[in-house]
Amino acid sequence: MNMHDRVKPISYMKAHIAELIRQLGEGAPPLIVTQNGEAKAVLQDIGSYEQTQETLALLKLIALGRDDMAQGRTVPVEGLADRIRSRA
Repeated sequence: MNMHDRVKPISYMKAHIAELIRQLGEGAPPLIVTQNGEAKAVLQDIGSYEQTQETLALLKLIALGRDDMAQGRTVPVEGLADRIRSRA
């Protein structure tokens, strides 16, 4: 299905919300909702939303790790086991 087919005015959404929710639950791609010809919202199923949020959280962790590496806030892995044992 073409993304162009997934752009609908809010009036369409109001009139067909039950069908749209059913389609989303069956795996349909997100729906872009327009108001006065301008994109205003995206409607997607909860599973896709949760996956998006998890992906964003992982990307944030990667960015933080890269920042730590760039700032020199890292410790070499060599000798890690010895450092852990010495703390116990």
